[in-house]
Amino acid sequence: MDKWQRRTLQFTLGLFGVMFAYAVFYYAGMTVFERRSITFFHALQVVVETFTTTGFGSDSPWSSPVMNAFVIVMDLTGVALIFLAFPVLLFPFLDEVLSTTVPRSVEEDLEDHVVICSYTERVRTLIEELESRDIPYVIVDADRDRALDLYEDGHRVVYADPETVEGLERVRLDAARALVVDRSDCVDTSIVLTAREAADDITIVSVLENPEHATYHRLAGADHVLCPRPLLGESLASRVLATVSPELEGSIEIGEDFEIVELPVYCGSPLVGQTLASSGIREQTGVHVIGAWFRGTFETPPSADATITNGTVLLVTGHSEELNTLKERVLADVRPVDPGETVVVGHGQVGQMVTDQLDEHGVPYTVVDVVDSPDVDIVGDATDPEVLREAGCCRGAKTVIIAVPDDTTAEFATLVIREESPAIEIIVRANESRNVTKLYRAGADYVSSLATVSGRMTAGAIVEEDDILDFGKQVNVVRTSGAELAGRTLGEVRVRTRTGCTVVAIERDGEVLTDVGPAVRVEEGDDLIIAGTDEGVRRFNEILG
Repeated sequence: MDKWQRRTLQFTLGLFGVMFAYAVFYYAGMTVFERRSITFFHALQVVVETFTTTGFGSDSPWSSPVMNAFVIVMDLTGVALIFLAFPVLLFPFLDEVLSTTVPRSVEEDLEDHVVICSYTERVRTLIEELESRDIPYVIVDADRDRALDLYEDGHRVVYADPETVEGLERVRLDAARALVVDRSDCVDTSIVLTAREAADDITIVSVLENPEHATYHRLAGADHVLCPRPLLGESLASRVLATVSPELEGSIEIGEDFEIVELPVYCGSPLVGQTLASSGIREQTGVHVIGAWFRGTFETPPSADATITNGTVLLVTGHSEELNTLKERVLADVRPVDPGETVVVGHGQVGQMVTDQLDEHGVPYTVVDVVDSPDVDIVGDATDPEVLREAGCCRGAKTVIIAVPDDTTAEFATLVIREESPAIEIIVRANESRNVTKLYRAGADYVSSLATVSGRMTAGAIVEEDDILDFGKQVNVVRTSGAELAGRTLGEVRVRTRTGCTVVAIERDGEVLTDVGPAVRVEEGDDLIIAGTDEGVRRFNEILG
């Protein structure tokens, strides 16, 4: 029973109670004060006529002052209750009738769908992944206003309480592919326990805020417990570690001794200022540049005349030896990190993972946070320019990692640092993917979105386990079926032109083909390894997948 129904019931019971009480008093008053003999039903009729304004004075005039006063009070009460009924009953009723009605259940034939408990920015990325693969979904939410907003935005949503068996039955949980819970760590465990009662064999994916709660979610019955924040911290730290580690950080192995990797270009690199054509990357190292990020914009294939700048991220493929040769060339004139040259702004879960990674590789750093703790070197607000200057963010530091949990704060800090130190490398954590572009405009060199990482991880747990090959990169690298392209060459299909993705390799009969030019013909049973932005991969799945 919702709020309007409860209010209607309470008002109706109160109205009948008042009318009954007035009828009793009127019946007694006519006998005692007017000396007239009437039935109780006649008294009740007079009260009803008075309250509904359909009749006045059927027993008038009244001779006693008491009865005249009572009739006056009864008249005023009836009018007051009529006017009270408009805001209490009529207006909400009209709003309910005229406004959009949120579904309270799904279609009876819906199956193999994903049930998502509540909507967050992280869920939005997941929904985009599901839509690109034609996997149906339904959001279940106990907040009517939020459910209404989602429904009007075009989402399939059901207004129900996911913490009850009845609520999960309304979304046909027993016929679903998986259940995703992403509200809060405590509420999620309650939903997981309820889901096990409603459909014991359902696959449950739980997304955590705090990794320390993972054990409790597994005990509750979750099959996949995802902790995106540590992975995000590793992704941010990898930018710094690339200059000190002899190994290629974050490379994705495609086949035997063949990898794809994002290779950032740092200040001082001999490649800075050169075009891709004049850099000689292909001729001197044998590596293929299949894409590049220029200030947050991904190009595939990048133009030969595109200029490599500080902060450009090259997406390259090749054999391990070739990639290491390119890395050595990129870092030839880049100084190793010295004490005080790396600053971590924000020491929450993501910031702590960043510093853990730096500690593991012996990289010195300075920590800034608004909350004092033994691991914090400078206590202060990240939006205060004086605090940032004291930490060396504006002078002296080589790299700043902004890991604060608020995107607005991160944007302001990025503006301050970029204004006072144009050459410094700024690496930023974004909570919401929609703010990534703004952070690049503010001056960030590299932005990793928690929503994107979380959405990819969740999608990876629902779709094929090996479908999404990496969750923490700016570029999405996935394995997908090439059945729709069988019999055609890559040149005929025009993958890059139509989708913005690049086919990196083809898996065929257990082998990986890495020489995949336009003349290569896709055969039945092939799997394609493609790389591109999230939007590009979704477009590939929609058009060619």
